[in-house]
Amino acid sequence: MTLGWLQIFRMGLVQMCLGAVVVLMTSTLNRLMVVELALPALLPGLLVGLHYGIQITRPNWGFLSDTSGNRTRWIVGGMAVLAAGGWLAALGVVTMETRFGAGLALSVLAYALIGVGVGASGTSLLALLASACAARRRAAAATITWLMMIAGIAITATTVGAFLDPYSPALLLRVVGVVALGAVVVTALAIAGIEARVDATPEPAARRMPFREGLAEIWAEPAARNFTIFVFLSMTAYFMQELILEPYAGLVFGMTPGQSTQLSGAQNGGVFLGMLTVGLAATGLRIGSLRHWVVAGCLGSAAALGVITMLGSAGVAATLIPAVVALGFFNGMFAVAAIGAMMALAGQGRGSREGTRMGLWGAAQAIAAGFGGLAGAAAVDVMRKVMAADAPAFGAVFAFEAGLFVLSALLALRVIDHGRDRGATLVPGE
Repeated sequence: MTLGWLQIFRMGLVQMCLGAVVVLMTSTLNRLMVVELALPALLPGLLVGLHYGIQITRPNWGFLSDTSGNRTRWIVGGMAVLAAGGWLAALGVVTMETRFGAGLALSVLAYALIGVGVGASGTSLLALLASACAARRRAAAATITWLMMIAGIAITATTVGAFLDPYSPALLLRVVGVVALGAVVVTALAIAGIEARVDATPEPAARRMPFREGLAEIWAEPAARNFTIFVFLSMTAYFMQELILEPYAGLVFGMTPGQSTQLSGAQNGGVFLGMLTVGLAATGLRIGSLRHWVVAGCLGSAAALGVITMLGSAGVAATLIPAVVALGFFNGMFAVAAIGAMMALAGQGRGSREGTRMGLWGAAQAIAAGFGGLAGAAAVDVMRKVMAADAPAFGAVFAFEAGLFVLSALLALRVIDHGRDRGATLVPGE
């Protein structure tokens, strides 16, 4: 039996909980460290980087969910570790006010736990989704779960912000504690019984496989290996503009901090629309295969970056907004189609290896997220010194990012094929 729409929605609630806890780290605690504690912005940046670095263990968690015969325990257990890490991260910020060294040590532990929790819970959830979702529903399932994660991020950021005013350390710990505990409870209730109902238990032979041998088998599959390269390349391009788009808006277009923040919101609105478009078109209207949407999203992102680069010579703020919305739209189109393709490809090749494949690709995505953001920021610093002008310096980096998207589109054509069900399949390895 495959997943029904209600089960897919319930799994989306788990994604919502993941987003709710992680946004506390990237938004609320980041702001408290930089503003209230007057610490260098590099510190929370390094802590966030630690959480991404820890996710290189995703293949391990995926393999454990493959071989344990019970993915649910890893989903719920991972969420519990994530929640504990989120609360300890808040405690670390509070402790830094009086004992910086102890607070920093606690924060390092907390962000490591956050990375472990996201890796264990998120990878196992995607493996279950990939192994039990019908091919015709994959695009919609990816859309639903990712839109719910975005909703969890938005709702939590807004709600926590309201409850934290006026701020006090004790109030921070209470609010974060409620969010963390709520995430664990909602996850346990949402995922209960789904795995047993769809009969997604891995084959007994897969349970006896040592991790290194199982991962080596997956890496030996040319299509799985090529898709890993595609994920890393495309996600590096996806995240390269994350840390430089708002500075570009301020330095080249003269936008105020408030205006550049609104620009970021407009971009996320475009991402939402892009994801929704793929979900409705690929599943409801049956227009195009996931490969078509991946390629269109990559090429559209490259074109939007080209426009953003050319607009720099004029420096008119009003012209930047629609171009950034377009970038978000094509980014969202590419991202959700790639996730849908990832779910489809995870079930191909050697049997009962969905978790290991999702873990491998999740690790590539996490590494690309950290690497892409830092590479983009570092490249802009170098180009500004070389060119001695802001617009062409940022434009050079955006142009390079556009080139990565074009290469990703070409690689997607080679790695992903459309099947008879207009889902996605691996192109046979050479």
